[in-house]
Amino acid sequence: MDIMSLSSTAHYSHMPPPVPASILPGKHHPTTTPATSTSSIFLSVKSSQDPPQNPSNSLRRPTTQKPLRTSISQTSQVSKNPLKNLINSQNTPTIPPSDSLSSKLWLSSKLSPPPRPPPPPPPRLLNETVESGNGDGTSESTEICGAEEDEGGMEFREKGKIFVGNLPLWIKKNEVAEFFRQFGPIKNVILIKGYDDIERNMGFGFVIYTGPTAEKAAMKAVEFDGVEFHGRVLSVKLDDGRRMKAKTEGRARWVEGKEGDGDEYRSKWHEEREGSRREFRKVLETHPENWQAVVRMFERIKKPSRKEFGLLVNYYARRGDMHRARETFEKMRARGIEPNLHVFTNLIHAYAVGRDMEEAMSCVRKMEEEGIEMSLVTYSILVGGFAKIGNIEAAERWFQKAKEELSTLNAIIYGNIIYANCQGCNMDRAEAFVREMEEEGIDAPIDIYHTMMDGYTMIRNEEKCLVVFNRLKECGFTPSVVTYGCLINLYTKAGKVSKALEVCDMMKLSGIKHNMKTYSMLINGFIQLKDFANAFSIFEDVIRDGLKPDVVLYNNIIRAFCSMDNVDRAISTVEEMRKERHRPTSRTFMPIIHAFAKAGETRKALNMFNMMRRSGCIPTVHTFNALILGLVEKRQMEKAVEILDEMLLAGISPNEHTYTTIMHGYASLGDTGKAFEYFSKIKSDGLELDVYTYEALLKACCKSGRMQSALAVTKEMNAQNIPRNTFVYNILIDGWARRGDVWEAADLMQQMRQEGVQPDIHTYTSFINACCKAGDMLRAMKTVQEMEALGVKPNLKTYTTLIHGWARASLPEKALKCFEEMKLAQLKPDKAVFHCLITSLLSRATVAEDYIYTGIVRVCEEMVECGLTVDMGTAVHWSKCLRKIERTGGGITEALQKTFPPDWNSHKTLNAISDISDDDDALDENDYNDRSFHNSDADYEDDTNVDVRLRY
Repeated sequence: MDIMSLSSTAHYSHMPPPVPASILPGKHHPTTTPATSTSSIFLSVKSSQDPPQNPSNSLRRPTTQKPLRTSISQTSQVSKNPLKNLINSQNTPTIPPSDSLSSKLWLSSKLSPPPRPPPPPPPRLLNETVESGNGDGTSESTEICGAEEDEGGMEFREKGKIFVGNLPLWIKKNEVAEFFRQFGPIKNVILIKGYDDIERNMGFGFVIYTGPTAEKAAMKAVEFDGVEFHGRVLSVKLDDGRRMKAKTEGRARWVEGKEGDGDEYRSKWHEEREGSRREFRKVLETHPENWQAVVRMFERIKKPSRKEFGLLVNYYARRGDMHRARETFEKMRARGIEPNLHVFTNLIHAYAVGRDMEEAMSCVRKMEEEGIEMSLVTYSILVGGFAKIGNIEAAERWFQKAKEELSTLNAIIYGNIIYANCQGCNMDRAEAFVREMEEEGIDAPIDIYHTMMDGYTMIRNEEKCLVVFNRLKECGFTPSVVTYGCLINLYTKAGKVSKALEVCDMMKLSGIKHNMKTYSMLINGFIQLKDFANAFSIFEDVIRDGLKPDVVLYNNIIRAFCSMDNVDRAISTVEEMRKERHRPTSRTFMPIIHAFAKAGETRKALNMFNMMRRSGCIPTVHTFNALILGLVEKRQMEKAVEILDEMLLAGISPNEHTYTTIMHGYASLGDTGKAFEYFSKIKSDGLELDVYTYEALLKACCKSGRMQSALAVTKEMNAQNIPRNTFVYNILIDGWARRGDVWEAADLMQQMRQEGVQPDIHTYTSFINACCKAGDMLRAMKTVQEMEALGVKPNLKTYTTLIHGWARASLPEKALKCFEEMKLAQLKPDKAVFHCLITSLLSRATVAEDYIYTGIVRVCEEMVECGLTVDMGTAVHWSKCLRKIERTGGGITEALQKTFPPDWNSHKTLNAISDISDDDDALDENDYNDRSFHNSDADYEDDTNVDVRLRY
């Protein structure tokens, strides 16, 4: 099933642009829908409710603003915590928890937002003047930036930088760098481009040397002033700092407010370029969903700067379009614009959203080669990216590196590592990170609660999930649709849809409306309970509320129709999706393909498979697995193997689930050789061996009676540190039960108790079967009492096993009594129960006891009422038994023949079998009893294990 993550998208704050829009400084967006992004979620857990820290004041929502730096005199009043040292003394200090953090949920709440920082002191003006007195008492202004222009120029000159003039207009950077590299290592080459033609040089530029000998290399290069270079006489001079000086003076004028007085002329080209830049940024902010408009406005910019390229890379990163983000990045470098930290971070973010962490790591290595240090935002993106793909180890490694390299961390990176552990169901580790975060004085926003609630939902811990929900309200947060969605998800996954509906009532009272995700959760909950009527009523509520169903909701409805065996309605729903301009996905077709394959309609399944391809959906390994699983469930192993071959031809590598499904199919047929063959393929392909794989192998061994091979498989499981679960024990106990070895079965029951594995109804039924085959009915009845004492009620197969056991023991009265107990337990008998009971009564009918005659008649009448008829083989067998009771016919014959097939001709059949000897009758009777029981008593481990492999 689709597991919906309810964690909200986090927003990076206080980071310099350009970075993803969700992490721009000061942009805090309310979270309204759950997301599965790399973003963060942050929180801590307690076992009991905390009273408010300050009962006199109402709790207010903790702020997430960056704390202000204190003065030296104020640091003595603040905690020694490195982050808390940055808090302004006017801030309300964080109140420590009254109890240990290990046992309580403590979220450091600030009762008031931090005050605004004081205005910065006016900068010292570069052209500052001082008055010097004259002898006559007058004064004159003198510039302290230098008495001479040359001295002022030298003040702004960059060491190791030279000016190169009279360059050919077609020259490239690499050719200039190759020539001037003879004097020393070069840091950068800057060629000035033309205003009207950005592909053409203006004929001059700068070369910047690096290293400790940069100044010496520049002096050597200047000595070559007047050298011939590609037919031009170069002009090589030391940089006079004119450009840096102009920039500094411009900044000073801007600070003084003198900018824009008309003293600086802006050409028409500059005005058009600046207008294009503004339009581009406006489209990014107002119409981010229209990528054609964004690209069109970017292309209108003449000579885009690093900022515009960075914004476009950031735009593609938020869309997860890592290929176009990389293309934009390379175009920027091709134009001679070197990327900085923010552009690299945006590109890494694009790869993280696209789940391609290998390319993200290549960008990190490139940053290291160019000497660009990573920022907190870069580390946060890496941690979140690895968390998104489930690589918790890598996420932990980068988080620890961030702690070592950076002095302080923020809630964003803590939220990403907490999210990673929650997705890995490692809630203890997640709680430890929350405690560490709070000890650092970092406040947790509401997203942290949603993450932890989602984590506890995945491990089915209802108690702690409710603790977090109550704590959320205590800290002054208002529950949102995401908060209630976490609770709905908790109850629907646990099968408690009634409680989920109570949460819906709470939402209604709070004035919060459902969204598509909460509706999808409710529909999933009803589908799991096979309550399709309520599932469709929720779908009608979606339409009534004016919401347009999305692809996820349509996929759930299609799955519901397929579960009802109404594949035609499922196909019509696909057509409805197309009318609503929703593109079907491979998950849309998977339940339809599986339903056709399971029904044995292989041709229709393959037609639907081709229809999926024509719809533009590329088949995945999960799609092929659905088709193979349906064929395996119908025991069509040859066709399943053909699909596997087609899968290999399509270039799709099977995974462990593919091979495990085929192993289960051969195991159900008892073909141990084929099961071991595909087990070897899993090992040779380097795929993961899990408990499901070994279950299939054990089932094949037990089905074929090779119990010694099954023991060897269990030894290998122990060597691989794979614990045996209930399914494994059920298979082993059933294998020994087939051989009637009650002692081995009893030993396995004892091992289950020692290892803390809880037996289920299938375990007890298998052990009862072993007792019945060994003729130990007292032990079988004792086992029934034991399971009832533990709250495990016998099912239909348990009673069938007991009836068969009493029949083998030649005690039909006990079998008849067991039949009555089964009906008192509100269980409806099936054909196997009736066959077993009638056969048992007929075998003792020659004793001529009244309860046997009346029992046969009564059971036959119940069969007729249920509309059950036996097959021809059973009718022949029962008629042979009637010859010993009523050779000329009678009440039993008349009652029994009502259950025979319609084409039964009693006279011809009786005459045809009259020549059969009594010895043959006895042999046939025993053989048929055993064969009939095993055919009717379907392998319940198949029911519990094969369906578990349905992991697309």
